[in-house]
Amino acid sequence: MHLSPDELILWQYGFIKINVTIATTWALMLVLVLGARLITRNLEHKIHISHWQSMLEIVVVTIRKQIEEVGLQHPEKYMGFLGTLFLFIALSNFCTIIPGYEPPTGSFSTTGALALCVFIAVPIFGITESGLGAYLRSYTKPTFIMLPFNIISELSRTLALAIRLFGNIMSGAMILAILLTITPFIFPIVMSLLGLLTGMVQAYIFSILATVYIAAATRVRQET
Repeated sequence: MHLSPDELILWQYGFIKINVTIATTWALMLVLVLGARLITRNLEHKIHISHWQSMLEIVVVTIRKQIEEVGLQHPEKYMGFLGTLFLFIALSNFCTIIPGYEPPTGSFSTTGALALCVFIAVPIFGITESGLGAYLRSYTKPTFIMLPFNIISELSRTLALAIRLFGNIMSGAMILAILLTITPFIFPIVMSLLGLLTGMVQAYIFSILATVYIAAATRVRQET
């Protein structure tokens, strides 16, 4: 039993390694890119549209509505980033139904990278919306004494994002592996379905928290 797909090395040359995490991450990105290309190449503005376009519109409208409900007034500005986060994590966790598949979200390197993307995106969106001066002044509110605490808060919530996603996915994979060795086959199947549901919930939680952080950063202009 292994704790992380990072431990499974597929190819190595000197210090250069390609493990399961890297391979599955790039495979998922390729699936998302090709899928987006295939689904959007023949979009139509008609009453009767294809099933693929119907599914795409449902996903886009749902993500847009969730972003808007959090408090971001122009969700189209953030859909590219937040939608990609959700779809990548959701697809990563959904593919656990494939035998032998190791989700990259079961690796702290992947969840840490995703959290780092959020950490970088928050000030970028905040500065774009409010300006550099207003955004930096928000760290000193309500008093200048709060500056170090606000900085620590930014760092700690980034770490919490990474650990939460990693812990839930990794623990689910370990429990399933243990059950496969000590219980009848039907019970691990049930647990696998529950794990699939948990993976979808974790994708939603991660993306909605990222939305909340961005909404807080872009709300600076309205408060100044």
